[in-house]
Amino acid sequence: MIDDDRKLCRLVADYLAPLGFEVSSEHDGLAGVARATRDSWDAVILDVMLPSIDGFEVLRQIRQKSDVPVLMLTARGDEMDRIVGLEVGADDYLPKTFSTRELLARLRAVLRRSRRLGVGGDSGDGGAEKMTEITVGPLCVRVEARAALLAGEPMELTPVEFDLLLSLSKAKGRVKSREALLDEVRERNFEVYDRSIDVHISALRKKLGDDAKSPRFIRTLRSAGYMMIDPRA
Repeated sequence: MIDDDRKLCRLVADYLAPLGFEVSSEHDGLAGVARATRDSWDAVILDVMLPSIDGFEVLRQIRQKSDVPVLMLTARGDEMDRIVGLEVGADDYLPKTFSTRELLARLRAVLRRSRRLGVGGDSGDGGAEKMTEITVGPLCVRVEARAALLAGEPMELTPVEFDLLLSLSKAKGRVKSREALLDEVRERNFEVYDRSIDVHISALRKKLGDDAKSPRFIRTLRSAGYMMIDPRA
């Protein structure tokens, strides 16, 4: 946990310890980066407001070396903080007025997702769970390795971006609604209007060299969702 609120860190550690979690804390941005990237962790809980460097820069530096699941804490739950965090590579966000039960639920959700070896939640894909590799034109998604190649070059994806890419690739040619994607890749109850999927899709498009107005890979279907298409079809 990277947070300068020592009392909150102790509270979270005391709450999670009886549930089988071992919690370590850092209270400075730079120290948090060093600790998060030096050792092996199942997840990182990261505050936005930190001494030395803020949580967004901490996350950027962590993402340069690790795809560890990151749950960000925002002081007011501001939409802009959430959007920036998701764009940088956060897996989920939580306002700092959270209850311990909600923290536990979100933490368990990102842990479940990170431990899945490419198995999505859409049982309608038939035998797709057994796929080890999915090809869409010049895009190759390696399921078990949780890796993707574009024209033979490795893509740098956050865990959520990979899950989205995998879900869309498995459903190639079929529409996936925002609600289905949100439920599948984040495993939590979604709000009536949640922009996080749109933010992740936008980031994924950039990494694919895609254009929403003239899509090669991900097509937007107004009021319906997104669909993976084959650029060579």
